[in-house]
Parts: sequence; structure tokens; C-alpha cells
Amino acid sequence: MNRLELRNVSKKYARSGSTAVQGVTFTLAEGEILALVGRSGGGKTTTLRLIAGLEAPDTGVITIDGRLVAGEGVFVPPERRNVGMVFQEHALFPHLTVYENVAFGLHKQQKSIREEIVMESLRLVGLQTLAMRYPHALSGGERQRVALARALAPRPALLLFDEPFSSLDADMRVQMRQQVRDILKSLKATVVFVTHDQEEALFMGDRLAVFQDGEIAQIGAPEEIFHAPQRRFVAEFMGGSDFLAGKTVLEGIQTALGLLPQPTGLPPATLVEIALRADDVAFTLDSQGNGVIAERFFRGAFYLYRLKLDSGEFVHALQPHTELLPVGARVHMYFNAGHPLSVFHNGSVVQVNSPINLHHLIPAKR
Repeated sequence: MNRLELRNVSKKYARSGSTAVQGVTFTLAEGEILALVGRSGGGKTTTLRLIAGLEAPDTGVITIDGRLVAGEGVFVPPERRNVGMVFQEHALFPHLTVYENVAFGLHKQQKSIREEIVMESLRLVGLQTLAMRYPHALSGGERQRVALARALAPRPALLLFDEPFSSLDADMRVQMRQQVRDILKSLKATVVFVTHDQEEALFMGDRLAVFQDGEIAQIGAPEEIFHAPQRRFVAEFMGGSDFLAGKTVLEGIQTALGLLPQPTGLPPATLVEIALRADDVAFTLDSQGNGVIAERFFRGAFYLYRLKLDSGEFVHALQPHTELLPVGARVHMYFNAGHPLSVFHNGSVVQVNSPINLHHLIPAKR
């Protein structure tokens, strides 16, 4: 049985008249982490609020553990959904100790049982020695772990995270991702995790749902989303892709970068776009080349080069940090992907004849 199911869920805000989510449908298995990712206003936070019971859907149904909680004339309030939430701003009570914050939702439990649950929850997040401290005496990462312990204490069927690491600095975010994911997996927790950070979504999620204008543009394993985007938007948002214009020919696709010998099944002379990431392009210095180095960005272990083709199009490519090449130099650029590239016609992907089977190449992340 699925722990969570949404079927054709939609929500329009009466005040603005805008549709926040439209036709959202997915299921979530027990122990699975689903990351909702997309641009601001894409519908991911509204979807989280609908699951939590903070909003009521206009259409569609939501079930948790097989129990209808919204839709078909039913609306179960948040406190009766057996759902825990972890917010961006932690939402800790400043006048309560760490222990009291975690115990807040356990007032119906006997004192001895409540104490056992609170201390076990604090042990899970490594804060049992800080139980008597107040939130102001904690670091940002410690406050986030207290919020997680409080959400875990009632042992909810479902955990909801709303941009939980966005207030932390970059190094702390990386540490917290690993720590929180390890905790969630050790508990086999079922989680919906909202973020606008693509790298964070790829790291946290067993699956990703990419939102675009209130709809799910694509849902699947991180590898599928990254390597096999079904819409141009997904390739652009998740991969930082460049898009190169092309025209189909019998041998493949003709572009300013040269011939891409990849069949499309489209008629000759069809205009398409090829999604290129920086590791799909290589280049060498060449006075008779097909473009120039426009910009160079130092990234520590490598340089990222922005290259301008003679066609006026731009692509990016990587070089080792030892390869310091001058801006303005002419270069010869060429395809260097080693795998089928995503090709789009009118915004939708064109399926190649022999796509990579990612399920065989990459084991599922657990």
C-alpha cells in the first residue's frame, strides 16, 4: 500500500485568481523520499500545504496510509493526519528548552513514556546532551536538528520538509543534508521534501518531481531527471543546459558545432534544439576553428569556459585547472558526450532510437 497518494489535485487561490497547482498526481511508497523541486511559484509549496492540510484542494483526492484526508467532500484537519512538518525557519518556541520543544506534541502521553520518546528522538539527531538548552544558545544546524526531532517524536506516517536548509550557510547545508538523509533512511521514514536547489534535490530524493507552472513536468529517479529530461524546461532547470539549434538531416542533426550523428525519426530539415551540458563539449586551440573563448571562470578543480560559436550561439565546456587558456583565442569546438543527447522539438523531447537504459547502468539510490 502507498503511504501517500495524490490524484488529479488542483488548487486555485480566490484572491489572486491564479491556479497554484493543476492536476498533480503521484504516489509515495513507505520509506521513500520524494523531492519536489522547481522555480519559485511553481506549485511545490502549495502541494506540500495541501498534503499537510493547511490548504484544501478544489479538485482531486489525497490519501495517507489508504485513508482519505481530502476530496470527495472530506477534509481531515492537520492535527489528525499523522503528519510531521519541518519548516525553513525551524519554528521553535524560544521560551522552551530543547526538551520542551520536542515534547510539545506529546502532551497526551504519560510522563515516563513522553520522556523516553523525547530522549530517543534527541539521540537520533545527536542532541541528547543539549536537552536543557534554549534555542537562542544553539547553532543554526542544531536548531534544525531540534525541529527534526520534534517532527519525529510523534512517529508520524509522513514527514514534510519545506526548504529546511535554506537559512544555513553553504558548508552547513552540505553537512545537514547528509546527516538528515542518514537519519531518515535509518528510520525508513516516508518524506516529501520541498527545495528550489537542484543539487539538494538530486542528493535528497529517491525520486524527484519537477514542477513547472503548477504542474509536474516530470517525475522519476534523479538519474532519469538529469540524463533523460522529457521537457526543455527540465533540461534547463535541472542541468544548467545550453541549447544549440539544429536541423535534421539523414545522418543525424546538423549544427554550428558540427554533425551530431544521432537519429531523431523526424523528417529532414526539421528544426530542433540539442541540450548540452559543459561536459558534453570539448575544444582545442585552433586559429581556423569555429568560435572563440568568450569568458573563463575559475571553479577550483577546473575552469568553466564560455565559448561563442561563429553562429553567435554560446556553449560551455570544462578544462582542468591546469589549462589556463586566454579569453579571445579561437578554438575548435566539438561534441564529446559519449552518450545520446536530449533533443527537443517544440519544447518536448524527441526519443532517440537507442536510449541509454539508466535502470541497468545505475542502481536505485536507497
